[in-house]
Formats: sequence, C-alpha cells, structure tokens
Amino acid sequence: MKSNKPVHIAFIMDGNGRWAKKRNLPRNAGHKKGGDTFREIAKYARDSGIKYITFFAFSTENWKRPKDEVDALMKLFSEYLDEASKQVDEKSRLIFLGDKDVFGDDMKAKMTGLEQKSKQYDACTLALAINYGGRADIVRAARRAGKLCRDKDIRPEDIDENFFSGLLYTSAMPDVDLLIRPGGERRISNFLLWQSAYAEIYFSDKLWPDFTPHDLDEAIEYFGNRDRRFGNTA
Repeated sequence: MKSNKPVHIAFIMDGNGRWAKKRNLPRNAGHKKGGDTFREIAKYARDSGIKYITFFAFSTENWKRPKDEVDALMKLFSEYLDEASKQVDEKSRLIFLGDKDVFGDDMKAKMTGLEQKSKQYDACTLALAINYGGRADIVRAARRAGKLCRDKDIRPEDIDENFFSGLLYTSAMPDVDLLIRPGGERRISNFLLWQSAYAEIYFSDKLWPDFTPHDLDEAIEYFGNRDRRFGNTA
C-alpha cells in the first residue's frame, strides 16, 4: 500500500563533528551549524504538512563524549529553549523525549514550561529526543507496566502492543513512517526502536549540517515510492 507522504518523520542528526573537521573547525562549530540546520528542516517539514517530526538531539550514550563538547551541546540546547520560550510557534506542540531528571532544575523547568505552553497546538507535533535511548524507553515502559500489575490496576493479559505503546515517551505520537539518517552511517543507533518497527529508512551520505530542504524532499519522494506491506503480503 503506497502512501505519498509520511505522517511521522524522525531524524538522526549525524555528522556535525565530521563537518567541522573537514573545515578545520572545532567540533562545537559543527554542532552550532547543525542547530541551524535543525531549525530550517523543522520549519520546512512542518510547512510541508508533516504532522509529527522527531529529532534525535542527544542520546543516553552521548554523555561519554568529552566534557567540553557535552557542555557546548547543553549550552546550545539551553539557548534553543530560551529562544523557543520567547517565540512559541502557535502551530506546533513541542515535547521532549527522554529522562529529564539528569538535567538541572532550570533546564527541566524550561522543558516542562514549553510542553505546557504549547500543548493546545495540534497542527504539528515537534519532538526532541534528549537524554534518550530506545532500549531505556522500552525498559521504562516495562517497569511502568509491571507497577500497574503489582498495584492491580491492570492484569498482565491487558498488556498488548497498543497498551504498551501508550507507556512509551512517544505515547502522544504514531509510529515512525520515515526514519532519515544523514552522515553516511547505516544504523539506527538505539533510536525509537519500538516505534520504528515498520519505518522506511532513508540513509544519506550528506553530513547533517549540509542537509537541505531539497534533500528532505528527496527522502519524502523515496518514501512515496515504497510499497508498505507491514508484513501482510510477500
């Protein structure tokens, strides 16, 4: 069954460091340029009618990077939160996927405030996965299901795929239709593992800072030409 346009697109923003290295710039310059690309692509995708858009901003594994790089990424993220707080897009709901508890009170308050301020908007949902890991997401949901069973709010036989999906960070979103990874790598890196079970995956050799709206159009065209059978036929 062909579908011309995906409802939910997810992006793995890969290649910022290599983009900077190719230009003899510090890695942080690549992250800053990548942030600019994120803003451009998010706006273009929304204006193109994509209902749900998710960006992998910072994984649970990214804390292992050098401290100065992590600090720079957190500074860029904080600046984005401040920018978004001043100019809430009255079309987009903004949500954050991942464990917020590792962040300071100020950062958590900014994220929660933006989620509350934008929750009534439904033209588009923009999700940022920060301190997120696909396995951790599934484990968290399993623990929540276990607690509900222990407290006798549900029975184990009540747990089906739809119920379990509602316990994930993405409970307000449908599954991913199109997963896009620039940067030349061919893996999904622990991102939205449950939600991408039947996603079409589009890999690009372009580094994320060089990714353009035209590249997104090509990925959407690729998706439109796919025959999505969901395991129903050979």
